[in-house]
Amino acid sequence: MSLFALRFRCATIARQSCRISTSSIVRASDELPKPPRPIDDSTSALDYKRAQRIRPPPLPVSDVPRARTAEEAVTNILYNTPPPNLQPFKKHMLNCLVQNEPGVLSRVSGILAGRGFNIDSLVVCRTEIRDLSRMSIVISGQDSVVEQARRQLEDLVPVWAVLDYTDTNVISRELLLVKVSILGPEYLEDQFVGGPSHEPRRGVLPHEPSSKIEKETLLAQNFERSGHPEQAQPAHTLPSAQNHAHAHSQIPLTPSEALRLKHQHLQSISALVLQFGGKVVDISDNSVIVELTAKTSRVNAFLSLVKPFGILESARTGLMAMPRTPLARSSDENDDILDENGAVDASLLPPG
Repeated sequence: MSLFALRFRCATIARQSCRISTSSIVRASDELPKPPRPIDDSTSALDYKRAQRIRPPPLPVSDVPRARTAEEAVTNILYNTPPPNLQPFKKHMLNCLVQNEPGVLSRVSGILAGRGFNIDSLVVCRTEIRDLSRMSIVISGQDSVVEQARRQLEDLVPVWAVLDYTDTNVISRELLLVKVSILGPEYLEDQFVGGPSHEPRRGVLPHEPSSKIEKETLLAQNFERSGHPEQAQPAHTLPSAQNHAHAHSQIPLTPSEALRLKHQHLQSISALVLQFGGKVVDISDNSVIVELTAKTSRVNAFLSLVKPFGILESARTGLMAMPRTPLARSSDENDDILDENGAVDASLLPPG
């Protein structure tokens, strides 16, 4: 074999080994797991909606009057006025999945405001996905108009999907923080004047005098009235219950009596909180803060019950909702009340 043929054969073997090593490296790189593509802008939601594009169902048919008067017909011809929509107004709960980026909230609320919707509640928070946020919106309107607004929201670039939970079996909750006075409703205005701390003005509470002389004078008056109760009011006013209550309200309270009234109010508020499944998260000398998580109707009921004590301040979140997961039922449960012929077995039905 010549030297030229030997060199050619060695070069051929080297090229084949290089191809084998390159193909093995490419094959190994294909088998390695690749990280998911990052979602960093709104075009990801747009691409998702284009891939999942399904022809939407037709809009709900508006209930229009069957017979129109001549005036309505002429107005429609002259001014092209559409017939009025007779659908009832009801609350709708929209759940929006949006891209977590600045400006999404203003765009969503701007579309609803442009269509004349008043947003009853709006809750926005991040989800377990880093780039995804959830909006829970409660609005009032007609079915056809709300459906048009829902589709317009879904057409926004940073919006992934908009779901209507109005006719869905959901779990809805709302959080309430309320500060309630334990001094009684007669000191409510004085607590408002006291500022953000809601402490009554100095000298308003009879058991909190501003100087040592007033303390001694108050103590002497209490001892004198306890020894001679008939001197608190004239004798001709004692038989009247209303005058007696007015006279009692004018008598300064002792520290023990004020402490007893505070304890009674606090005990009553705690009983209401326990009944509604809430909890007291802060207690001060003049007020308590209550935390309650419940449905909107129960939150309204709790506020109406603690209102006589005196509500100093309250804060509520919007309504948050999550659909229930239906239970799977076997076919045997549905066939228990049917006999062999397919008719209903009357013996397995409830009485009546």
